[in-house]
Amino acid sequence: MFFHAHPDDEALLTGGTMARLAAEGHRVVLVVATAGERGLAAHTDDLGAVRTREAHRSAKLLGCARVEFLGYADSGLDGAHERGFARADVPEAAGRLAEVLHEERADLLTTYDPVGGYGHPDHVQVHRVGALAAELAGTLRVWEATVDRTLLLRALRLARVARRFDLTPFRTAYTPRAEITHAVDVRRYAGCKRAALAAHATQTTGGDQTRTVSALLSLPPPLFRLVMGTEWYIERKRLRAR
Repeated sequence: MFFHAHPDDEALLTGGTMARLAAEGHRVVLVVATAGERGLAAHTDDLGAVRTREAHRSAKLLGCARVEFLGYADSGLDGAHERGFARADVPEAAGRLAEVLHEERADLLTTYDPVGGYGHPDHVQVHRVGALAAELAGTLRVWEATVDRTLLLRALRLARVARRFDLTPFRTAYTPRAEITHAVDVRRYAGCKRAALAAHATQTTGGDQTRTVSALLSLPPPLFRLVMGTEWYIERKRLRAR
């Protein structure tokens, strides 16, 4: 089971792993906390509904058997939304996620690292809620989806993205390689991952900055495969079977 904060996070961080597991015969389930209605986009009318549809298209391309939205509001980068996921009651949200874990009898849950990769309040909350939900459901394995920080910076420079937006936040974002426990080879599924990213059309434009999704989609396929051909996780410990 893959637990994410907003539509497009699944494709960016775990899309290749999802496609690989589905191709290998595993049942893959996507749970999304919010509809991402506060994400920057040129399409502002009913953005949450549009992004929900995009997530379903992405999930289909990645081979997901089930998609669930927990229905929380997108907190935004500032975390100011009073009813946003970042301010949700952690035990209540974890209980809802645990119900899905129970229903699916999931043997693996992916979340984010404690700082949410780059600090988005909803991503930090995914870590909190996911960790507790795994305990409640007795899910034995929890992998924190992340990115190799050094590789990320090199890739952005290689793609010449640095000319278009400030790389400063990325210098402390995500995870040093020494802390990463699992590197999943998803090069065979780079095409699936690229198609899933492209399904999130609202996230390719909007705001006054180059969007991550559009920057990645601008890469030639061989370079995209090189940059996005590995997905990274941290497994801090396995829970004991009850």
